Amino acid sequence: MLEWSDVDLAVRDAVREFVDKEIRPHVDALESGEMEPYPIIRKLFTTFGIADMARESLDKRLARLREGGESAGESGGGSVLGGSGGMGFVVVSELCRVCMGVVTGMGVSLGLTVPTIMSRGTLAQQERWLPELVTYEKVGAWAITEPDSGSDAFGGMKSYVTRDGEDYILNGQKTFITNGPDADVVVVYAKLDEPGVDKRDRKVLTFVLDRGMEGFVQSKPFRKMGIHSSRTGELFFNNVRLGPDRLLGETEGDGASGASDGRASARSNFSAERIGVAAMALGVIEECLRLCVEYAKTRKLWGQEIAQFQLIQLKLANMEVARMNVRNMLFRVIEAGQSGHQISLSEASAIKWYCSQAATDVAMDAVQLFGGNGYMTEYRVEQLARDAKSLMIYAGSNEVQITHVARGLLSDA
Repeated sequence: MLEWSDVDLAVRDAVREFVDKEIRPHVDALESGEMEPYPIIRKLFTTFGIADMARESLDKRLARLREGGESAGESGGGSVLGGSGGMGFVVVSELCRVCMGVVTGMGVSLGLTVPTIMSRGTLAQQERWLPELVTYEKVGAWAITEPDSGSDAFGGMKSYVTRDGEDYILNGQKTFITNGPDADVVVVYAKLDEPGVDKRDRKVLTFVLDRGMEGFVQSKPFRKMGIHSSRTGELFFNNVRLGPDRLLGETEGDGASGASDGRASARSNFSAERIGVAAMALGVIEECLRLCVEYAKTRKLWGQEIAQFQLIQLKLANMEVARMNVRNMLFRVIEAGQSGHQISLSEASAIKWYCSQAATDVAMDAVQLFGGNGYMTEYRVEQLARDAKSLMIYAGSNEVQITHVARGLLSDA
């Protein structure tokens, strides 16, 4: 794929019209927290029939499971926003041009919470939680990060469960959880308390919690540097009783393979999350470039448009090169999906690393190009710069991505 398909472009134009009408006028309210992001996404889903398509796809999947046509652990393929094609990436990119936080909350719910339950849950668990999640009637969160275990997610994990008869008792804390303050359904990773086993090596189990459970507390939203419209918070677990029906797969596994441990499901999500950063970065870069070209052609200095200055032209040219590179990386992902080729974790890390850095560089150059105006909120490039920076931390810090890329190279040598 060297260009967007006609269908992709038609979707882009329709989404762009929706964004201009339903999101741009409310960006300040979304950024301040006055308006929650969830109703806007639900309206997007209704407007484009996404909720109906997701419901129909899930119904077919559950019917096949009931008939024994596939195992409950199979993912079912594709995302709620467009399967293996470019359509979902187009939607994400267009939304990120204006309000990245809206995408972040949607992406975690539909791109992490839903696939984890879909790939690891039993038929009964999928029937219980997925119908309202895939349509975004309920909001999902995916909780793995802790105060002392960001990049060292598994080794430093302190949240734990102890067996109590058939039940489990959960204690601990999670932080930086997207949708954490508002989520209706939360996928939580915790270590099994196994006496005699080193804490770093203990089995990681995956549970599903519902809002309002006794002992389960969701904090108020954090105040952040960027992506203000994405509500992020902490989760606290104080002797939360979990029945075996809340353990995904309803089994701890025999420990004979990585698939029986929660680490496997988390790592499979890492690649998808990192690949999604490419579409988010593309939206930021395209919007910065659009704003900068318009500004350079209208802003005058010393009697001429600043677009005539070579240093300004250099900034614009660098932005265009970044746009082309990020877009081509995204096309690589789309082609891989269409051919059934799975992007490796190391390649996903490379894509995330480059695209997030490119978006941040472009956005900061956009602020510089606008000068003093670029530092003012009314010109929007300052918001794009703050949002872009989050991509270098989001889905794993870029320092960790470098390690994964190097490991992939060394393991193939």
